[in-house]
Amino acid sequence: MAFSAYIPLDEQFVYLQKKLVDHYDNTQESKEVKRYELNVTNSGFCRYKRYFNNGKVEYFSFNLMKFASMDYYGTDKNGKLLLRTKGEDVIVQTHNDKKGDVDSMATYLSIPMKDMEPEDLVDLSERLTKLNGQVLVQK
Repeated sequence: MAFSAYIPLDEQFVYLQKKLVDHYDNTQESKEVKRYELNVTNSGFCRYKRYFNNGKVEYFSFNLMKFASMDYYGTDKNGKLLLRTKGEDVIVQTHNDKKGDVDSMATYLSIPMKDMEPEDLVDLSERLTKLNGQVLVQK
């Protein structure tokens, strides 16, 4: 460990939180979304919650230990970041939905992003992969 570039978990979580929030693109969201919450918690979860004008709430969450890979579809101006998990590890819930509430699992979390340069994507991918290993080692 003396020669590796070890970064404490808390700093990794803060960095990921800042990167995701700084590049979040609310212009891609429906005009029905009045606000959102996007968090990387110090307990190792990535959480994304959208609140709609009609009262509906969508919630997505996964443990970073379950991170497998990421994809980005779009341009450097805007696109969708897909954080993929090892299996159906993303919790998906809806509340106050006219079609009925949902409680299910998914294999990825999709986040609208803007101003993502290739270097940002490489950095994000490398940090998530390294973090996944750190979380596994420290647990």
